[in-house]
Amino acid sequence: MDLSNKHVVITGPTSGIGLSAARELAGRGAQLTLLCRNPDKANALAEGIVADGGHAPDQVPMDMSRLDSVRAAGAAVLELGRPVDVLLNNAGLINTRRVETEDGFEETLAVNHFAPFLLTGLLLPAILDAAPGARIVNVASDAHSFVKGMDFDDMQAQQRYKTFPVYGRSKLANILFTRSLAARLQGRGVTVNCLHPGAVSTNIGKQNGGLTADVIHWLLKPFFRNADKGAETSVYLCTSDEVANISGAYFQDCKRIPAKPWAEDDAAAQRLWEYTEECVGFRYPE
Repeated sequence: MDLSNKHVVITGPTSGIGLSAARELAGRGAQLTLLCRNPDKANALAEGIVADGGHAPDQVPMDMSRLDSVRAAGAAVLELGRPVDVLLNNAGLINTRRVETEDGFEETLAVNHFAPFLLTGLLLPAILDAAPGARIVNVASDAHSFVKGMDFDDMQAQQRYKTFPVYGRSKLANILFTRSLAARLQGRGVTVNCLHPGAVSTNIGKQNGGLTADVIHWLLKPFFRNADKGAETSVYLCTSDEVANISGAYFQDCKRIPAKPWAEDDAAAQRLWEYTEECVGFRYPE
């Protein structure tokens, strides 16, 4: 897909694979809108993009742990008055202890699933305005293999909190959301796909501090790939003609692969959809 003057909205663009993806997409001519919490980092990224010859990005503040901030960001993007050709839901976090958001939700699920679910729904009118050919790309993870299902009896991890299962459940939610949304948008000129970026050396998980976070990174460091390599599949799904007619799929290393069986459970996907709509207080337009 030719990205010249295409409008690409990206979450989490100031570090890790989001930063690499943002630079690459801008270098291909995209007009970016950066949704991020840290304005200083956003300014630095915007200045770098312009210095490299790209279009000056729009910047919209958004704290993904707060639903009111996600709503405000969605409204701000719509106020730009431009179709959204590509939405890259990239941002995510992993917590080494249970944290509750201002809205009363477990933060990992809130940031990794509730926020992109709500943001995508809010931006859907602008995405449909870019159809046919519009794309939604969700960064999921092979971490969905850490669990065997959504564990609907303890969605907020109130009964027990274990770092990797909670994170894995949020990434499973990304895949189930992708599957559901692709089915809902079938025939409307919008594709929805998700991906595993690989184990990437970023600061994810370090925000809680402590020995556990340090040990996790020390143990995994030899297996990490760099952020540019981790961003390749995101960029591929945002741009490649090879996936122009593929929707509802899961990718790794720019190849379509099967997700775990519990990530292809349509009954679980529907239950998750209804649960999420109730939690975030938003219903997708029919």
